[in-house]
Amino acid sequence: MAVLNIRVEDRVRDQLKEMADDEGVTLSEFVRDLLMEAVVPVYEREVKHGDEPAPESMRIVDRQVLSLLHRILARVLPEDANHTDGDLEYQLMRASILEAGFTGEYWYEVAGFNTELSKRDCGRVSDILQMFRVITFSIDQLSKDGTPVDEELAYKLEFHGFDHNDALEGHMASYVDFLMRDDRWTELKPHLERNDNGNSHARVLDTYLRMLAEYRRIMDSRDRGHGRHSYLLAQEELERIAAARIHPSNRRNSEN
Repeated sequence: MAVLNIRVEDRVRDQLKEMADDEGVTLSEFVRDLLMEAVVPVYEREVKHGDEPAPESMRIVDRQVLSLLHRILARVLPEDANHTDGDLEYQLMRASILEAGFTGEYWYEVAGFNTELSKRDCGRVSDILQMFRVITFSIDQLSKDGTPVDEELAYKLEFHGFDHNDALEGHMASYVDFLMRDDRWTELKPHLERNDNGNSHARVLDTYLRMLAEYRRIMDSRDRGHGRHSYLLAQEELERIAAARIHPSNRRNSEN
């Protein structure tokens, strides 16, 4: 069995020890379980992120409820209805499919539905937006202080959105649109406008996660301040986050 040595802050070790004690296991067992959870899935996802697959079967009670809803919708639609909900005939057809149990036609019930964007991925999007918000405020403040960052660095630290051609990142892009629907994160909207309305045209999630890891290291190393600008980043810290964009295996080449 391989041995893995890692270095962590004393406080992190103490927190892990407390969590291990609460679980009634040793510290090594607790950390090993966390690592196993990260690399060994309990189950394999049946489909890649994208369109939700049609169910192969439904419980009778679910079929009854859905059928009833289709029949109700059929009766309340206007006579000239011809939009997403279709018309009376379309809704009655969907009810008939469910009542007859034609499993090969169950795709009607999930057409247009996406695979769920997990709570973890939703949290990642929010964390990424928050990081870029702090970066944006920091760059603005440095400019006001008479020490503006150069254009190349500022461009590297812009939020370029997500890749609309990738199933997961495209879903994340839709979530960004949802979060910005009521004038939240407005300071990032110019970034999206400058970058094809938030379509990066290349997968960027891994890049953002490396930047986010460095951002967290910077914030974790600070004393907790209470000043109005205590969250702002210095020039050197911005450069560290920008440098994290490059994958570690490529950094040596980029320096040559």
